[in-house]
Amino acid sequence: MEQLRASLSEVAVEHRFSGVVRVDRGGQVVVAEPFGLAERGLAVPNTLDTQFGIASGCKGFTALTVVSLVNEGRLGLDTPARALLGDDLPEVVDAVTVADLLAHRSGVGDYVDEEAGFDAADYVLTVPVHSMATTEAYLPALRGHASKFAPGERFSYCNSGYVILALLVERLTGTSFHDLVGERVCGPAGLRDTAFLRSDELPGRAARGYLAPDGLRSNVLHLPVRGSGDGGLYSTVGDVHAFWRALFAGRIVPLPWVEEMVRPRSDVPEESRRYGLGFWLHESRDIALLTGYDAGVSFRSGHDPSTDVTWTVISNTSEGAWPVVEHLEKILLG
Repeated sequence: MEQLRASLSEVAVEHRFSGVVRVDRGGQVVVAEPFGLAERGLAVPNTLDTQFGIASGCKGFTALTVVSLVNEGRLGLDTPARALLGDDLPEVVDAVTVADLLAHRSGVGDYVDEEAGFDAADYVLTVPVHSMATTEAYLPALRGHASKFAPGERFSYCNSGYVILALLVERLTGTSFHDLVGERVCGPAGLRDTAFLRSDELPGRAARGYLAPDGLRSNVLHLPVRGSGDGGLYSTVGDVHAFWRALFAGRIVPLPWVEEMVRPRSDVPEESRRYGLGFWLHESRDIALLTGYDAGVSFRSGHDPSTDVTWTVISNTSEGAWPVVEHLEKILLG
């Protein structure tokens, strides 16, 4: 592992990586290295305990929150979204189910449509970011996007679908989505440093997200001020690794449900991956992945149950994680 650590440092320095890398095997930390700055203006370094945005890595947490309610019989995978949406979002066709939303097979029109092609530094939101502090407050951004195809027809990654899932569980339980994730995922997994932080009042251990490898311009005007079902969770590498161990120990949802969530529902050849319910999957092996990419955020974490290896690369720049991810996964996965 000394060779791995040395080669990772070389790649990190070459690409001006800002973030943290961690690799565990058999529950033991074998590599854990911070690089770069959490706050450039004050030259505050990243540490192993720095909280980073994980963008769409949050979708796994959303899916688990939903499935925990399914496990209790309070919701079904076949429950139509319309049953809880009522008259809201009429563009969502009546046949769309919870399972369709979880698997990105709903056809729902996306408020941040990644198939449209845009740069992470573009201003893509159509409503003021400061207004998007609760899940219900996302509704103006979700409205007016026509369906792309009939539910179940094909895979199409959809951020709106995961905000709708957050909205559904809020309306079902009468509890805020942020609290539900804390109670149903973070609590059982023992995650003390994982939460939906407001980007305009980050606490001292949270890294500011930056748009470029250098400079002071942050992502505060590019993303909702507080995340919801599709992204915006902050975490540490320690918590991410604790999450994987709790997940595959059945402490968040029972193991039969874990198996159901990491069962492939779609092949996604353009990403060289597959997709289950809330989790990306390796294209041919039983490896679960979480990935996040946004303005000022790049994140990849994976767990291989067959070897009990877990890895995380988390960065507070838009593109910073990817060279390190490529190098690390080439070594770990061959």
